[in-house]
Amino acid sequence: MNFGSVVDVVANARIAGEGRDLIAHPDVERDGLFDLWLADGRIVDIAPAGNLRRRGAVLDVEGSWVVPGLRDHHVHFVPWALTAERGSVAEASGAIEAARIAATAPVRGDGRRILVGMRDALWADAPSLALLDETTGDVPTYVVNSDLHSLWLNSAAHRCEGIAPDAAGVLREQAAFDVGTRINDVAEEVADAAVERAARRAAARGLVGLSDLDITWNVDAWRRRVDRGWDLLRVAFGVYPEHLDQARAQELETGLALSANGLVTVGPLKVIADGSLGTRTAATTVGYSDQTGRGAMNIGQADLTELLIRAAGAGFATTVHAIGDETATAALDAFATAGVPGRMEHAQLVSPADIPRFARLGVEASVQPQHAIDDRDLTDTLWADQTARAYPLRALRDAGATLLFGSDAPVSPLDPWTQIAAAVFRTDDERASWDSDQAIDVRTALAASTAGGSTDPHVILPGSVADLAIIAHDPLAATRAQLAAMPVHATLLGGRLTHLA
Repeated sequence: MNFGSVVDVVANARIAGEGRDLIAHPDVERDGLFDLWLADGRIVDIAPAGNLRRRGAVLDVEGSWVVPGLRDHHVHFVPWALTAERGSVAEASGAIEAARIAATAPVRGDGRRILVGMRDALWADAPSLALLDETTGDVPTYVVNSDLHSLWLNSAAHRCEGIAPDAAGVLREQAAFDVGTRINDVAEEVADAAVERAARRAAARGLVGLSDLDITWNVDAWRRRVDRGWDLLRVAFGVYPEHLDQARAQELETGLALSANGLVTVGPLKVIADGSLGTRTAATTVGYSDQTGRGAMNIGQADLTELLIRAAGAGFATTVHAIGDETATAALDAFATAGVPGRMEHAQLVSPADIPRFARLGVEASVQPQHAIDDRDLTDTLWADQTARAYPLRALRDAGATLLFGSDAPVSPLDPWTQIAAAVFRTDDERASWDSDQAIDVRTALAASTAGGSTDPHVILPGSVADLAIIAHDPLAATRAQLAAMPVHATLLGGRLTHLA
């Protein structure tokens, strides 16, 4: 049995995740092993191991644990796929070291150097145009912030982009997005090959689906991949406001399948309503502690409300990027006024008064738990004076909000187990758990990492889609190290193997 094989029976499995408590049988206590019978992409029966004669292609998992196939609800897929092939300044302690690293990066075939992983908010020294010019010379050099909201360019790169530099050499927000889109606009063959490699790595971590929210017109690329036989993951791709009329002209709407097998669908309209913590552009009601201001919204509440209504009329659900608490409030107000449900991406800083509104308004919280761990030092410094709650996972769960977990890759790795471990343990090193009162239980974290999220998770029961992951440990009893590095033995997408270790 190998990649692409259709499985008829998953034998000798232990069941974890939603469904394990719903399967009752007098023989369960005997050894806890089950056989899962699959047909036409669904689970058709579950019985104690060996009680029914096995037929067809049998995948004997030898007592391994079965969980629902996992989903990453926020990915920038092409940038993530290309990140593996770019240099990184993630380990740099400051701008001087980052500039030195940039100077040693290989020059690409297009004559540019592109590096990722900048976290200048944690550096003691600041980026400058002169510093990057001194080390990189006339080779156009681009250093992308880990949050994607800013770029550090040398003079040669500014000339390539036709942009007049300032003393810092840093582009922020829309200017950074525009340049980021251009440097990610590689040849179709290069992009598609990188995406396929990334998809296979994702399947090897138990992923069966993702939401591709790359900041570009995604339709043509996914149509091309569908035409080439895409069968690796379920993908819902986003559309941005500047492309809404184009999408309407092509009669696209949220949920529309581009492929006969239904694996690739149109996702939501995504609105980037403010900036980020690391770039100090997320809109907050209280100023940043480094005296850089309060950030700013990219769109006013009235315009956002109008956009939500227009999108709904065109058949699009909307998700709103809101990191600062001022933006979160404005987004919730806009959803309430528009009278439509939706999603909020990130929700990193939320007023206590707004937390109950998510469930009341039907606004899902699409969050990235690893961001809380990566940003704990930034949060403790830049947001030290905030009165709103940072990364309030448990508060949102307790208020009945639907949690959807993702990575925001390449901001954090495309690995659902990293996110689950971060949500449960609120640390990824030897330091104590950060804001441990906002940690959530493993079962909720696992549910939030499935297609339906924490309040309507994918379940392992007869009739369910056979999207499954076979893993080494019981996630409900795993240590932090076991969760974060969870070995995945196999992944099934509609009963078909997309990974087999």
